[in-house]
Amino acid sequence: MTLPPDGSRARGARGVVRDAAAISLSREARRKWRFVDTFIAGIPSVSIRLLPFLLAVALLPACTTTLAEKEATADREPDEAGEVDPLLADHAIPHRVVAEAFTTAPAPADNIDSPASWRAPDGRRWLIATAKTSDTLVVYDGDTGERIREVAGPGTGAGRLDRPNGIAVIDDLVLVVERDNRRVQAFALPGFEPVASFGASELVQPYGLWVRHLGEGYEVIVSDNYMSDEDEDVPPPLAELDRRFRRYALVEHDGQWSATLVGSFGATDAAGAIRIAESVFGDVAHDRLLLAEEDVAVGTRLREYGLDGRYRGRDVGAGLFKAQAEGMALYACNDGSGYWLATDQFKDRSLFHVFDRVSLAHVGAFAGARTANTDGVWLDMSGDTRFPEGVFYAVDDDQGVSAFDWRDIATVLSLKSCAN
Repeated sequence: MTLPPDGSRARGARGVVRDAAAISLSREARRKWRFVDTFIAGIPSVSIRLLPFLLAVALLPACTTTLAEKEATADREPDEAGEVDPLLADHAIPHRVVAEAFTTAPAPADNIDSPASWRAPDGRRWLIATAKTSDTLVVYDGDTGERIREVAGPGTGAGRLDRPNGIAVIDDLVLVVERDNRRVQAFALPGFEPVASFGASELVQPYGLWVRHLGEGYEVIVSDNYMSDEDEDVPPPLAELDRRFRRYALVEHDGQWSATLVGSFGATDAAGAIRIAESVFGDVAHDRLLLAEEDVAVGTRLREYGLDGRYRGRDVGAGLFKAQAEGMALYACNDGSGYWLATDQFKDRSLFHVFDRVSLAHVGAFAGARTANTDGVWLDMSGDTRFPEGVFYAVDDDQGVSAFDWRDIATVLSLKSCAN
C-alpha cells in the first residue's frame, strides 16, 4: 500500500450496513448541519423565503457526497462514533517498534476483520482470515503471506457467509461468526466442509468468539452486540446487558455435530457491564475471561470475568488504552506463566499492549512499522523453520494481515520464553 506524503493511511470501511434511506450523514454533512443551526440561531429574524436558499448553499458539498463515501459512512460500526480518528502519533505512549515479518498484499475489496491459523497435514501453516465485504474466508500461507485461495461466498445456506467477523481454530475445526446471518458456522479442515451452524435463534448482532475444550466437545462463547430498539448505535440500558455473551456446547456424535445454548451472561452494574461487545478470550489455567469494553464514552479497557461469567471487579488497561481496546491473544506457557496481548486500535498505527499472564500487570507495548487500524489478532505458538518460536498475526487496516516473529517481540520487550 502506498502511503500519502504525510504518512497517514486511508481507513477501511467497516460496520453496520444500513438501508439506503437510513444512511447517516457523513462527518462533513454533520458539520454543515451544525453550522446552519448555529447560523440561524444567531440571527434575530430570518425571512422564511431565504431559508431554503441558506440551506442549499450550506449543504451543497454534503449533497454531492459520492456513493463510495456514503457506503463508507454506512459501514461504520457502533464503536466508531467518534468525530476524529485517534492517531498514535498524537499520543506520547512509550512503546517499541517491531518490524513486520511480512504483510499480505492489500485487498481493500475484502474488508479483512480477523485471522486464525492452522497447521495443515503437510506441515504448512495456513493463515485464515474473515473478509466482511466479500463474504469469504481468505487463506494465506502463514509463513510467507502468499494468498492461496478463497472459501465460501455470500449467502445464507450451509457453507455460505454473510458478514463474517470473529474466527477461531481448534483442532481441525474453524469456527466463524457471521454478524448478518446471526450465527456461528463450523467448518472441518482441510476441506472447509460445513459441519454445524448455531445461534440464529438467539443471536442478534454477534461479533467475536472464544472456544475451548470442555468434556467430550467444546465450549464456544460468542459476544452479542445487540443495541437499543430506539437507536442501533446506542447500547441498551444496563439491565438489558445480561445477554452480552452466549455459551454453547458443541459436540460430535457418530460423525454429526450439534450445538446447544447452555447459558448467557453479562454484568448489569455500571462497573462491570460491557456496553460495546466484540473481543473475548479466556485462560482456563487461571479461570479467567478478558472481555474488551470498546465504548470509549465509559472508558475503553479490558474487564476481568471468571469462566463462570461473573465480573471480578477488576479492569485491565484502564487509562492505557487511548483509542479502543480490540483483539486479544494469549502467550500461554505450560507452567502457567506467559503474556496477554491486546490491541489499541489507532488508525495510523496499531499499538499492542502486553500484560503479565498471572498478575495482569502491564509489561510494555509495541507497534509495527506500518500495521494500522487492527481488528482481530491471533497468536500461533507452534514453531517451524520460518518462525521457530511462533508468530503473532494482526489485521492491517482492513486490507490484509501482518505477521510478527515472536522472537522479535520478545527481544524488544525482554519477555521470557516458555520452557515448554
